[in-house]
Amino acid sequence: MQTGKVIDHIVKWLKDYATHHAGIKGFTVGISNGIDSSVVSTLCVRTGLPVLAIELPINLSKSKEKSKSIHIEWLKKTYGNDQIRSLNVNLTDAYHKLKETCTELQSNDKSELALANVQSRIRMITLYYFAQINGYLVTGTGNKVEDFGIGFFTKYGDGGVDISPIGDLLKSEVRAIARELDIDRSIIDAPPTDGLFGDMRTDETQIGATYDELEWAMKQQDNNDKQMNERQKKVMEIYLKRHQANKHKMKEIPVCIIPKELKQSK
Repeated sequence: MQTGKVIDHIVKWLKDYATHHAGIKGFTVGISNGIDSSVVSTLCVRTGLPVLAIELPINLSKSKEKSKSIHIEWLKKTYGNDQIRSLNVNLTDAYHKLKETCTELQSNDKSELALANVQSRIRMITLYYFAQINGYLVTGTGNKVEDFGIGFFTKYGDGGVDISPIGDLLKSEVRAIARELDIDRSIIDAPPTDGLFGDMRTDETQIGATYDELEWAMKQQDNNDKQMNERQKKVMEIYLKRHQANKHKMKEIPVCIIPKELKQSK
């Protein structure tokens, strides 16, 4: 990959889309302090347009709540405070109020995952609030493996965005972009996690495969290779199962089309 040219291409695409297609003044990015949001926020900043970087903690310890984001501090130091604004919006109380309201009415063995997705959806609502009052675009941070491979995102949560600048980049390509942008090494090397379950379980733990393995499966899915070893067979099984189960996230909402003749009066 021609990393520098890819960076320039994405930055130009972001600026052109915001100014010429959407008529929008800037970008809002949710900052998880992971590699994807760090890359996306940096690319947005490089457009020269205003960027609002928002941390959206839920159930963090007091010490972590007060700790400054390494990435946001680096962004401001590297690119200047004039272009970048940051907010830390603690959504813990809002989440627990909604959790209490919902679980009082109904709760079962599917509640844990449903509540994890509630966290992601509350964050999406918050991002859109601040984007709307500032006239900005909510900028997605999903990569190609997550968004179009295994659908590892929350529908109308972190999947609810206006634009997706790294949606055509594999995770390994995002890492290459991060290194080229000189993003903090601790962010690049950190195990990916969605942080939705309170115990910081990694993506690999949840999925059962690494992103490198999933990239391999994504490339090999149409090749009927019978020479796979046991691990490769397992990874392919994981990939195909998740891809099939999450197809509904990757397609437009099904619309029931009414035949014209049925809309016409007799």
